[in-house]
Amino acid sequence: MNSFGRIFRISIFGESHGEGVGIVVDGCPAGLPLTVEDFLPDMERRKGGAQKGTTPRKEDDLPIFKSGIFNNKTTGAPIAILFENKNTRSSDYEKQRAVPRPGHADFTAHAKFRGHEDFRGGGHFSGRLTVAVVAAGVIAKKLLNKIAIKATILEIGNEPDVEKGLEKAIEAKDSIGGIVECRASNLPAGLGEPFFDSVESVLSHAVFAIPAVRGIEFGTGFAAAKMFGSEHNDAIVDMQGKTKTNHAGGAVGGITNGNELVFRIAIKPTSSTPKEQQTLNWETGEVEAFSVKGRHDLCIALRVPVVLEAVTAFVLADLMMLEQKIGRAF
Repeated sequence: MNSFGRIFRISIFGESHGEGVGIVVDGCPAGLPLTVEDFLPDMERRKGGAQKGTTPRKEDDLPIFKSGIFNNKTTGAPIAILFENKNTRSSDYEKQRAVPRPGHADFTAHAKFRGHEDFRGGGHFSGRLTVAVVAAGVIAKKLLNKIAIKATILEIGNEPDVEKGLEKAIEAKDSIGGIVECRASNLPAGLGEPFFDSVESVLSHAVFAIPAVRGIEFGTGFAAAKMFGSEHNDAIVDMQGKTKTNHAGGAVGGITNGNELVFRIAIKPTSSTPKEQQTLNWETGEVEAFSVKGRHDLCIALRVPVVLEAVTAFVLADLMMLEQKIGRAF
């Protein structure tokens, strides 16, 4: 439901327009140095308003430590971190309660929770909760130490030039999607399990918790369907498992092979768009014209790289702990 991981385990909570959002991280070893300053760079990368195409909603996003940290080090107890919501405009959503927004979870949340859901700003389904995910990633990155994780935007609206992609959306007065790639280097061989707990399976499970993700591919991905086996196979060149090519993307048989882990995700266009759309009014039972109001990202993909790095980090931290490669007190 709202928790993930087996040893390095996270639980997320909060709503977009509630008092705040947060994360509880269990399983972090004692003695890891951790301060507010450690969180600031990644928090800044995730913020809206910091770049063209992102929502003007601005939050301080300063982590408030509630437990698990003492004298700037982890204690071994669960780490609870809160991020306050201070810049909300809930009236934007009160006005449109009767018309579930296309592409959003308004209708499905209403069906599942029978009208008791917090509908303001998407409530618990909001991308606002990714601030907590990023916080978990900050801790995981520190644990992973020399393992480097980097996500970058490959294209926006089928344009490698981000500015051109954004301009397409601006000219159309619409939103737009993109593709983000993530690479993890210096990984040991042997992480992951065959079949259901393969490294690809676990990563995919976590990655699809990022709002707006529509697809994922590892290594050569879907292009592999057009290749010959002799062309796709990666020739092993040394005893450490290094390969001449990396079509597999760093995992074979569901297990890391010591090469760079490479995967890409597809991010859908922001569902909230100024374009007029059609949707059901569940009070009248009629379909009517509808336009989304409020503050929204032109392109969600712009803010995804740091979130994707965070998800990758806490998945790898958990897998490393399962193999007892990290986890002792610092």
